Formats: sequence, structure tokens, C-alpha cells
Amino acid sequence: MSFRREKYVPAGGPDGGDGGDGGSVIFEADKGLNTLYGFRHRRKFSAGDGEEGGKRRCHGRKGEDLILKVPEGTVVKDAASGKVIADISGDHLRVVVLPGGRGGNGNMHYATSTMQAPRYAQPGTDALELEVILELKVIADVGLIGFPNVGKSTILSRISNARPKIADYHFTTISPNLGVVDNGDGSGFVAADIPGLIEGASEGAGLGHEFLRHIERTRVLVHVVDAASVEGRDPVDDIRKINSELADYHAGLEKKPQVIAANKIDAIFTEEGAEDPVERIRNAFETEECRVFPVSAATGEGLKELIGHVRKMLSELPDEPAVFEQEFFPEEELKVEELPYTVSYDAKEKTYIVEGPRIERMLGYTNLESEKGFAFFQRFLKENRILDELEKQGINDGDTVRIYGFAFDYYKDRENDDE
Repeated sequence: MSFRREKYVPAGGPDGGDGGDGGSVIFEADKGLNTLYGFRHRRKFSAGDGEEGGKRRCHGRKGEDLILKVPEGTVVKDAASGKVIADISGDHLRVVVLPGGRGGNGNMHYATSTMQAPRYAQPGTDALELEVILELKVIADVGLIGFPNVGKSTILSRISNARPKIADYHFTTISPNLGVVDNGDGSGFVAADIPGLIEGASEGAGLGHEFLRHIERTRVLVHVVDAASVEGRDPVDDIRKINSELADYHAGLEKKPQVIAANKIDAIFTEEGAEDPVERIRNAFETEECRVFPVSAATGEGLKELIGHVRKMLSELPDEPAVFEQEFFPEEELKVEELPYTVSYDAKEKTYIVEGPRIERMLGYTNLESEKGFAFFQRFLKENRILDELEKQGINDGDTVRIYGFAFDYYKDRENDDE
């Protein structure tokens, strides 16, 4: 709020400038990042405040935007509801998650023929505040899944340019490794070895949810099993258990196109008359939709045939990675109705006064000079029971209601029982 004061200009009028908008919170994909580790130790982030308006109609500077760099594939969720706010992938590599508050109007906007020196400036709208969860869901065409120590990382190292850490103990891989499989013609596809799943993963056992979420974006699953039962596991039982975990975690996840890689055939020693373990897996699971390929990650045997089949499957599927649709809209969900307001009567001025954070927030995004804006303002007063409160305090037709810099005469529409 400001008034022009210059020599020889005794009544210069209001000259308060508008406040600048607040900065926005923006999530942006950074191709050089592959983890969310940077958010582990710092949890609170704020965009810049808008600058106050100045004298002589000077407009305040806009607040500085806060740009949070995340890996491509990061899903931003509302912490309270778990609903998706943004999926930083595909065509949405830069998303404004929280827009900055709108700067208020200076008092120069409120001069009228009857009020030439308005002592009111519109407050800026409050910043939106939100607690979010960040989840990184790997973007890969092919996911290698299976129990720990069945050879997923070794297969990935054989078929792609990836060089994952490999050792002969459980859970060598604790985060997905990505590798590009070259098709030989300049094209290729991305494969990921998903860390080993265990029974109960869908209920959060071990790091079950941490691992399972990376499968959601894949187009084809390569189910790797230890056909030689080197550790005494039953490969048929393992496949059933993993598919059960997929089904329990997310409806339809187990229905993704799948191929079975019966690994470690170099270690198979079948006694005479005993059933070949690869044939046993084929008899249990092989169909036209789900082929079984005997392979050896150690020697490379069978991998060429496996990858050729996977290429064919990918060529027949839509070339679109899964993108999670927005379910939570901060501007709509963080509603103004949660803020307080007061209705009082000024006996000296003979005026009813309506004020408070809820009213300030509403004025911040409503243009009362437009027909639509004024209609919204009327609905706002009714839906928030402000008119009911005025009636409780004894308001009558023709009485004045003051809402910050605005003054209105109150009249009730008797025919429609509306105000």
C-alpha cells in the first residue's frame, strides 16, 4: 500500500505496485542420475518467495523456481494418499508439481470514484506445501527376474554392455543393473536384471516392494531359473512362486509377456532314466505365448536363440513404456476450505466484516471484476456458509459487508432463497 507523494502533486493517489508470484517447485529428469540418493539426507525444499510490490507502481520480482533433478523414471506420489502426482518419464521430463502462489495486487487497483485513497492491498496467495514420496521405477524393455543367485546378472553381462558386480552369494545385486542389447543394426533394447525376489516379496518381505516396482514398466519378462538345481531348489516350484508374487503385488503383472530361461545347463548331470529338468520345465510351462530356452550364462550356450526370440516379442508389442497417470492434483486437493475465516460486526462503522486466511486465498485467485469471477465469489460465500453466518449475526437487506478492500450491499433473493 503506497500513495504518491511529490511536490506540487498534493493528491497523487495510490501507487502501490503488485507483488511478484512465488517460485514453483519443478521436478526435472537428469539423464546423468540413476539413483535418488541425493534426497536421503535432505528432506525439505522450498522455492523462492515473490518480492513485495514497491512504490511508484513497481512490480515485485518473481520468486526463484526450485528445480529438483531426479532420474528419468521417478514417480512422485502424495505421501498421505499414495496417489501419483507426476511420472517423470516419456514426454513428461519436466513437471511443475507445485505452482508458486500468485502475487497480490497493489492498492493502485482499488481506487474508485467513491474511494480514491484505498488503504488496502490484496495479500498474495499462500504457498502450497506438500509431502511427497519419490519412487524410482526403472525404464527397461526387458526385465530379468527370478530368485537370488540364478544367474540374472551373468546373463545381462553376456548379452549387453553392462558390467554388473557378480559373486557366488545371495543378493549380490541390491539395485537393478541396466544394459543395452545391440541388435547389430544400430538399434537395440534396454534390459535390466531385477534383484532376486523371495517368497513373500509382494507383502514387503526382504526388499520385495523395492524390487517388484521395477517390473511395472518392462514390456517383456525373462524368467531365469536354476535348471540344474545347484542349490537344491526346484525350478518348477520357483517359477510358480515368482508368478504368484507378481500376481499378489499388482493385478495383471503376472500376465506380462514372459519367456523362461532355464539357466546353468552346463551343470546338469542327469542320471540314466531320470527326467531331463529342462523337459520338466517345458512340460509344466511352455506354450505358444511362453517359450522355454535352455541356456548357460557361464558358456554363452543358448543365449543367441533366447535374445532372438525376445527381439521378435518386442517387435510385436507396442513400443510405449508404461507411464503412470496423474491421480492427485495438488491445486485441487489442497483446498482452501481447510483454512479459517471470521465474520464480525463493526458497530461504529455499521458494517459486517468478513476476513481470514480462507478469504485471502480465495481473493488471490478470483477476479471479481469479471462476470464469471463474481459468480464464483457468490458461490464461494454460499458454499462456505459465510452467508449463513451473516444471517445469524442479524444482517438485513441494504447492510454493508466489507471483505478486505471490497464493500458490498447485502440483498437476499427471496424468490430463489439466494443472496
